[in-house]
Amino acid sequence: MVVGAGIGGLAAALCFRQRGVPVRVVERAPAITEVGAGLQISPNGGAVLRALGLGPALEAASLRAEAVVLSDYRRPGDVLRLDLRRRPDQYFALMHRADLIGLLEAAARAAGIPIALGREVTEVRPGARPEVVFADGSIQRAALVVGADGLHSPTRAALNGADSPFFTGQVAWRAVVPLQAPLPREARVVMAPGRHLVFYPLRDGRQANLVAIRERSAWTEEGWHHADDPETLRATFADVRGPARPLLDAVTQVGLWGLFRHPVAAAWHGAGVAILGDAAHPTLPFLAQGANLALEDAWVLADSWDGTEASLSRYQARRRDRAQKVISAANRNAWKYHVRFGPARAIGHTGLRMLGALAPEKMLQQFDWIYGCDVTQ
Repeated sequence: MVVGAGIGGLAAALCFRQRGVPVRVVERAPAITEVGAGLQISPNGGAVLRALGLGPALEAASLRAEAVVLSDYRRPGDVLRLDLRRRPDQYFALMHRADLIGLLEAAARAAGIPIALGREVTEVRPGARPEVVFADGSIQRAALVVGADGLHSPTRAALNGADSPFFTGQVAWRAVVPLQAPLPREARVVMAPGRHLVFYPLRDGRQANLVAIRERSAWTEEGWHHADDPETLRATFADVRGPARPLLDAVTQVGLWGLFRHPVAAAWHGAGVAILGDAAHPTLPFLAQGANLALEDAWVLADSWDGTEASLSRYQARRRDRAQKVISAANRNAWKYHVRFGPARAIGHTGLRMLGALAPEKMLQQFDWIYGCDVTQ
């Protein structure tokens, strides 16, 4: 049984079914609806989707990113451009989260995987025949319970006890805005003192995903469901110039959430129970790897599982160090984008420009350990 019909949960169900393992999914939401915003599926996550036969569906539902660009909030021109066209064999996808979940759900239903909606899990009990307790008091048992149930996972709690996340001192706004004019097919990071913006086109260029991060001492409750006033977002980034300006001006609805650091779970498995994705290793959004790590987890868990506790130990051994390394790299990115001291910003940006001009291939290679990983091989 898979708990959670998000990206990791649906992918895990498909990975198990591909290996002939009977599987069912339970989801607390009453419907799988259009929620979330944009995300980036890099080649390491795309490798799992392709191995599941979903490569054509991925390409049909996404735009192929041609570059990742770093720029300054006031000065024209690029600080650094990573030309992804130098990797013609790697597909970097820009897409809406709902579109990815939609194609995974369609594949799961086509494969005959039962998906039970409106089934909130309140407790998971590891054991030789683990039990899942629902909000209505009913109990179901399974040979294996997979917790793909996100940040506040009852499955994680069953294995690790209560979590103690801490506020990072950063809040994030997220919005999807309509586009009046096309944007380049690139993910652009706009760096400012104590702040940064990320934006890229979605859905055939009809929309743009916008994420804005600001350092702030006052914390916001975790979770992105909290609505905020678009004028607050615009005031926070009032000094931003360039292509981000019309996007900020076009925001009519925006979500706000506090960024919290959760420890990577010490235990990813117990008797008949395993966790993946955010339930195992929540990550900050500074390398766009949350969904990609969940896809990798799903494949490796199904590939490892042979019905024994030892196979779950192999799963954790294959995944935990990589997840921790990616998360640590994402944590480091925040301060690089937010340098406040003017001379330090100028020196850092000049260095990036020189490296991008003199050694563009080397700048790309620094991320090969992330994007070049193919867990399906």
